[in-house]
Amino acid sequence: MGVVTDWSALIRDIPDYPKPGIVFKDITPLLADHTAFTQVVDELADGLAFDKVVGIEARGFILAAPVAYRSGAGFVPVRKKGKLPAATLEASYDLEYGSAVIEVHADAFAPGERVLIVDDVLATGGTAEATVELVRRAGAEVAAVSFLMELSFLSGRDRLPGIEVRALLSV
Repeated sequence: MGVVTDWSALIRDIPDYPKPGIVFKDITPLLADHTAFTQVVDELADGLAFDKVVGIEARGFILAAPVAYRSGAGFVPVRKKGKLPAATLEASYDLEYGSAVIEVHADAFAPGERVLIVDDVLATGGTAEATVELVRRAGAEVAAVSFLMELSFLSGRDRLPGIEVRALLSV
């Protein structure tokens, strides 16, 4: 297997999507490249110790599930409100145009388990911050938060003090 040295070349910008003024970061070309996708999965968890991997809906699922599989850890989805069938814990967070609520199953973690949170993009940090809150309220510890890319100009990592924050790419 070759080495992809510039993953950013496999992430395309889609202007004005999903609304005017937004530049959407499309990761599907990176996901379609086996070598790059494998390297990303390996690097999101490199050197970390954890029991479970949380994937944040929806693109976080695509990255977190193979990280969990490859690491011998369990996978836990964090979903939008109303999508999980059993008893849940919920947390709300602000968006640039309103607010949203995410949930995790109340029994997703054993007390003291170490959890790696994985998502595709760290933007303003609201979703990641709410996910950290859910993991802690469920009695688990956050080992780290790993992202494929960080939109550094939005300062999202400032909302995650005291937590190891990893981003494979910074734009």
